[in-house]
Amino acid sequence: MCGIAGILLDPDTADPTSLEAIGQMTTALRHRGPDGEGLWTDREAGIALGHRRLAIVDLSAAGRQPMRSSSGRYVITFNGEIYNFRDLRRELEDAGHQFRGTGDTEVMLCAIETWGLEAALKRFAGMFAFALWDLKTRTLHLARDRMGKKPLYVASAGHALVFASELKAIRCFPGFSPELDLDAAAAMLSKGWVPDHRCIWRGAFKLPPGSLLSVRPSDLAEAGDAVSLSQRVNHWWSLAEVAAKGRERPIVGSDDDLTDELDDLLRLAVRERMVADVPLGAFLSGGVDSSTVVALMQAQSRTRVRTFTIAFGEGGFDEAPYAAEVARHLGTDHTELHLSSSAARAVIPELPRIWDEPFADESQIPTLLVARLARQHVTVALSGDGGDECFAGYGRHFMADRLRRHERLPLALRRTMAAGLGLLARAARKDLMRSLPLSANIRHMLRSDRLDRLAGLLTATHEDELYRRLVGSSTRSLARHSPPASIDGTPQLDGLLSRILYDDMAGYLPSDILVKLDRATMANSLEGRCPLLDHRVVEFAWRLPSNVKVRNGGGKWILRHVLRRYVPQRLIDRPKQGFDVPIAAWLRGPLRIWANDLVADMRGSGDGIFDIAKVNACWRDHIDGRHDHSRELWPALMFQAWHNDARRLSVPETGLSRVPELTGV
Repeated sequence: MCGIAGILLDPDTADPTSLEAIGQMTTALRHRGPDGEGLWTDREAGIALGHRRLAIVDLSAAGRQPMRSSSGRYVITFNGEIYNFRDLRRELEDAGHQFRGTGDTEVMLCAIETWGLEAALKRFAGMFAFALWDLKTRTLHLARDRMGKKPLYVASAGHALVFASELKAIRCFPGFSPELDLDAAAAMLSKGWVPDHRCIWRGAFKLPPGSLLSVRPSDLAEAGDAVSLSQRVNHWWSLAEVAAKGRERPIVGSDDDLTDELDDLLRLAVRERMVADVPLGAFLSGGVDSSTVVALMQAQSRTRVRTFTIAFGEGGFDEAPYAAEVARHLGTDHTELHLSSSAARAVIPELPRIWDEPFADESQIPTLLVARLARQHVTVALSGDGGDECFAGYGRHFMADRLRRHERLPLALRRTMAAGLGLLARAARKDLMRSLPLSANIRHMLRSDRLDRLAGLLTATHEDELYRRLVGSSTRSLARHSPPASIDGTPQLDGLLSRILYDDMAGYLPSDILVKLDRATMANSLEGRCPLLDHRVVEFAWRLPSNVKVRNGGGKWILRHVLRRYVPQRLIDRPKQGFDVPIAAWLRGPLRIWANDLVADMRGSGDGIFDIAKVNACWRDHIDGRHDHSRELWPALMFQAWHNDARRLSVPETGLSRVPELTGV
């Protein structure tokens, strides 16, 4: 796991001295790789590559990057891990190839030289974003992994193409002029995150998951702007094709046979991700996903697996006791950090700098803190991310199944039920249920926004309308204008559940979940690995019958079935909770001054981003206790905090002596 950056110039029009910015760009990514820096430049060709190293496999000098292939044809700067590199290495050695180190980067280069770039990509099992310079054809190839686990931003800056793992590095290039994309800002204020197909800055874009962009310096004259560059992207792997083929040809088998197959597949994915030359552990929340990952780790480990949990109960939920029970049963070496609310709030000023696109998933706070805890003990941590998207773990997934059956009820009856829910929602808004002896979990379920949304779902008249209401945002945006419609890339699938799962896997997963994990871990120089998002697991999940995902009114049935082999039933069958951060109470209390200052900044910004009348009304209602507007306010506050930070951003000083590990050609 590392940070990468690079510059490609049109040599006929660009100033070659701009290649010198690669040092500043690379240094801006120091947190992603504190173990070393590497630079490689070819001024004549107009190319510069940078690398920050977090040494995980092969800690010797043989693992340094940028790395040149044995023939000298290719130079690569690579962020990520190829988990099946040992199998690929044995195959290449059997064909007569020799290696000087023990890492995966050298194997990647040999595979590309032997099989070709796209053929090699299809054989890599891993998470990655890399830049490959072909000295023979003078072509820069940029590639990203199938699920979008590793980020890669690409920008047009005058007569240059620049790329990096994070936007903060691109801002170090003197030719890049950041200009706010109002559509991306509106989308963020609605969703809480910038969609993966957009970027907060005009002139930049994210390389899509499973894609490849190949550019020669001469191409920059005719395709130098970001829109033209993005149109040159080709996909070497397609989630839409995998989903469509999986639903067309589902697996046939008994429950036990399917469970056996998934167990074997997950064991392989976990085993491959336990390869490291540094200390390794796992995040353990006590939920199904992380418990499954940890169980499979411990089942294949000769020593006690290190596990980490954050305990924080102010929001009404504290999964730490469940995690501790799972850890005791499996025999892991468990570390639990009991966190005060003030300690959690203390990291909020750091968030805009860490997520250098605006981001407002409040679970980023505990994710950042558990990564910080884990880094004190290990350098690699496995997580359970991806289980919900693969195996239908969100409420909307089993809600889709229930509501599809409720369509059989007369519309008049469903409207009556919706009216009753509306009354309950109004009672929740007016805090009329505060005096009732309700558990925190029930109060969470009875939030007014949830009840309002369920009422709307009940009155849907056909499946397409139900689909739109399920996947649409339930949060009222404070943006001045509505975000553009989402790109309609959903393939023809076999029903409502599959359509929603696809939207989550293509949108929410790379734009929110994986951004949260990548920035939280890399801010702490920690590598996060996701075995449930192994592409073989994803492809298998799409071939599974829907009734082994959603059954008996709940999700992830088959994953629970796997976990039962390792963990007692009583630790599995409990409501999905998650880390509930009490943002609403904080905004009325300890965060009120901070938030009030940001609201004042919104009023005076003059950027045309916010509907100031809505902002004022929401803020007044919230602090007066008339209504919980935290769902609308938190994205707006996080956006404004990011915007203020972006305005103050200055180009960082290099701070390091740069010794290139490869010299120019």
